Amino acid sequence: MTHVYNFNAGPAVLPPPALAQAQAELLDYHGRGMSILEMSHRSADFETINTEAEARVKRLLGLDDEYRVLFLQGGASLQFAMVPMNFLPPDRVADYILTDGSWSERAYEEARLIGEARIAGSTREENYRRVPEQHQLDLSPDPAYVHITSNNTIYGTQWHSWPDVGERMLVADMSSDILSRPLDARRFGLIYAGAQKNMGPSGVTVVILRTSLLSQGAKTVPTILRYATHAKNNSLYNTPPTFGVYLLNLVLEWIEASGGLAELGQRNQAKAQVVYDAIDRSGDFYRGHAEPTSRSLMNVTFRLPEEALEKQFVKEATAAGMVGLGGHRSVGGIRASLYNAMSLEGCQALASFMDEFLRQNG
Repeated sequence: MTHVYNFNAGPAVLPPPALAQAQAELLDYHGRGMSILEMSHRSADFETINTEAEARVKRLLGLDDEYRVLFLQGGASLQFAMVPMNFLPPDRVADYILTDGSWSERAYEEARLIGEARIAGSTREENYRRVPEQHQLDLSPDPAYVHITSNNTIYGTQWHSWPDVGERMLVADMSSDILSRPLDARRFGLIYAGAQKNMGPSGVTVVILRTSLLSQGAKTVPTILRYATHAKNNSLYNTPPTFGVYLLNLVLEWIEASGGLAELGQRNQAKAQVVYDAIDRSGDFYRGHAEPTSRSLMNVTFRLPEEALEKQFVKEATAAGMVGLGGHRSVGGIRASLYNAMSLEGCQALASFMDEFLRQNG
């Protein structure tokens, strides 16, 4: 079997132990004579998996029954609309802090289609090289909620300390860094995340929200788009992505066995430092996009002196067994995604390749 280091931004690398267990159980799940792919979502076996997955998310985040965890579909993009549909009434405003020209802007634009949304902070004029500082935020006195994107995959920036929003409800899209570091989840009213970067395969969206919010959601929203609907039915209102939830549960089990968020946070810091050190010691050959104070631990983005060199870099890296390093189509350059399942060895291999590429082409 050919081994590669997978630096794709998502769907992304998954823990080998979780994949190995899924492979072993694929044809016959726990002696049932059929695959988990074939089982009813109403079966006792799947309901056990579903319950275990919710319990593991809450345990990792230190949450109790004040919060629910839902497993939905539609990705973060559907949540861009579901959040304001449920929690932005006609007489309120929602604050959006923009930290990228894609995901946070899309969330803001979706909210504008539903109600009144305003920009409470942005670094657009700086091409999103950093997240806004606290003194730059202009929060509404009493917004329905304040929305942030915790980590940006395209520009390679990340919040390292959460904005102080006082008593306002904080909502976060954490698709690309959820469960990658310790998190005081109680600071948030609602967190949503596509699973396909740190938690599992594509097709599952994890929503974590305060139980008290379930009774506050709009009643005029279509039934399937209400959080209360999915909470009441334990994420089984319609047929869920059963295999995706099953594999997500295996990844959560791996995270727990790896030492939880404190251990993963230390690992991810060390992994990112290896790659950022290669950028910093290159002079101006590798030019990181994000300012050092806002550098993402999940997505390292940088440019080379010429676009032709960037294409050569990606081609030679792929030949050397490092795939998925091309930057997002909207900005180009190089992007190395270092999610939970990426190994330190993979980051060291990339840094060594960067040093050698610089030696030959700098």
